[in-house]
Amino acid sequence: MKKRKPGLAIAISLAAIGFVQAQQPRPITLHEAIELGIKNSKQLKNSQAKIEEATAALKQARDNQLPDAKVTGAYTWVPSANVNLDTKGSAGGGAGTPKISQAIYGIVNASLPVYEGGRIRYGIEASRYLEEATRLDADNDKELVIQNTVEAYVNLYKAKSSINLVKENLAEAQQRVKDFSNLEKNGLLARNDLLSAQLQASNFELSLLDAENDAKLANVSMNILLGLPENTDLAPDSVIVKESFALKTLDEYTQAAYTNRKDRAAVDLRKKASETGIKSARSEYYPSLSLTGGYIAADIPNFVTITNAITAGAGVSYNIGSLWKTKAKVQQAEARAKQAEISEGLLEDNIRLDVNHAYLNFLSSQKKIEVFGTAVDQATENYRILKNKYNNSLATLTDLLDANTKQLLERMNLIFAKADALVAYSKLLEASGLLDENTNQQ
Repeated sequence: MKKRKPGLAIAISLAAIGFVQAQQPRPITLHEAIELGIKNSKQLKNSQAKIEEATAALKQARDNQLPDAKVTGAYTWVPSANVNLDTKGSAGGGAGTPKISQAIYGIVNASLPVYEGGRIRYGIEASRYLEEATRLDADNDKELVIQNTVEAYVNLYKAKSSINLVKENLAEAQQRVKDFSNLEKNGLLARNDLLSAQLQASNFELSLLDAENDAKLANVSMNILLGLPENTDLAPDSVIVKESFALKTLDEYTQAAYTNRKDRAAVDLRKKASETGIKSARSEYYPSLSLTGGYIAADIPNFVTITNAITAGAGVSYNIGSLWKTKAKVQQAEARAKQAEISEGLLEDNIRLDVNHAYLNFLSSQKKIEVFGTAVDQATENYRILKNKYNNSLATLTDLLDANTKQLLERMNLIFAKADALVAYSKLLEASGLLDENTNQQ
């Protein structure tokens, strides 16, 4: 017998271990999922890019306070220039007219704005408001990412739980088919009863197929959301259906929303920026004052050489056209401010609606858990009773199978209700501006 090479054996063993490990589901908690979602969110990376843009805009507004400086230099060749110097009163008249064929000069000019009617100051103020608003937008986006992660996690848990429940009922249905097949062979069971049992098993197989497809889709969606390899098999933690919730009053959540909602604070800052825009537009009615300075050097051979020509002074400029052009700009700025104020009012209305809707949904989710819990107990007892009756020929097989299916549905409804309660509570925290704070405390 040919001996297997040790290296080949080791390679096969390692490959087998890797294959087994690849099939192992990756356990993941909700807190870990949220951390990965925040870390790898493309939406948050885009929000960070917007912050960088707003920061650069603020820096640009501040740079307007700095002086402007221009440097100009040139060399000019003049092959045949006629130069006549008016030398009236000078001896010799124009006999000494120089011959000029080239010229070199350089000019440095600098100006420092002193007063621009407030345009620079208001520009900085508005840019600062907008930068702060952009940062708040990013915080609001973070809460959206957290909420999306919670919903995706719960959907994956529900899909995986569906598979387990359907598998459990499928195993029972298949065992029933096996038992009924033996009874039918021995003439102790009608053929149609066996067919009914087989039909139920087939329906459970189809339900399992649908549940597995839903779980695969939910798993892929979760991996994309968390930035994990697409084929990673995630195993959510069942502790989410055992979590208890500390519920406050509706008024407390409403007040928390007005205090903590990042989108409301961002809208308020944008309103302030638009109000500053009115002042900036009106500043164009005023003149501009700046300090100026410069340096000039020139060399025209056979004619003149200039060095150390330093200039300094102050300049005032006023665009007379602003008297009739600025009015429209002010009206535009006022209209934008009015829009911002209306947007703030609309958002406050939506906040009240969001909090009320989320609060009622959470109360409804708690009631559903109670109702479905009772329904599971009733369906379980009903199935037990019908099973005993069927065994004693006091109930039909159809009644038994219906009771079995009803028991599965109620158990599934209870698990879904418990999982959905977490989503409802998370949504209530998001509507109140408390989701990120609550996540950090976990």
